[in-house]
Amino acid sequence: MGSMDYILAGVKVTLQVVSLAGIIGFIIGTLLALCKIGRIKLLRIFADVYTSIFRGTPLVLQLMLIFFGLPQATGITFEPVTAAILAFGLNSGAYISEVIRAGIMAVDKGQREAAMALGVPYRQMMKDIILPQALKNILPALMNEYITLTKESAIVTVIGVMDVMRRSFMTASNTYAYLEAFMFAGLIYYVLVMILTLIGKLIERRMRRYD
Repeated sequence: MGSMDYILAGVKVTLQVVSLAGIIGFIIGTLLALCKIGRIKLLRIFADVYTSIFRGTPLVLQLMLIFFGLPQATGITFEPVTAAILAFGLNSGAYISEVIRAGIMAVDKGQREAAMALGVPYRQMMKDIILPQALKNILPALMNEYITLTKESAIVTVIGVMDVMRRSFMTASNTYAYLEAFMFAGLIYYVLVMILTLIGKLIERRMRRYD
């Protein structure tokens, strides 16, 4: 296998980490956002503290705590890829929660008042009326978060995940062609980001057609 093929093989791992972490982050972010706008004070405090911790500490620190720290404290060990998905998912959830919360708050209050006047249950109102409109408003910010997640995924190399960055480093170490290996890795990340940007624009265009 050539050096380029070896580095390209890491794309699968990078996409696995980013996609699964993105799904986990979206689920956590949605739940946290609902907690932040809810009426239960304890849940609001929990959501705010969670967001503060994960936004206020470096992602690489969170990754190393989950991979190295948790096994020492609990005896539970994680595979490098699993630890990466977990760390990125938990971190992304904190940022996405703020994006979703802002999107919900941006929805016209009249929508909520009308739904309440018609006797629509809160859960159904959020699921069928408020959240769909909020997601349409926050799509660009949400895509930016996933783009950032894709680029930041390169730090998983510190725990030995065989992603694009790790493979490019190993290739450079073996061939001493550091510039070529890292430039090729950069090109791969650039293409991934451009694809995500294109997907975001296509989704946004499609949503506008249904307005």
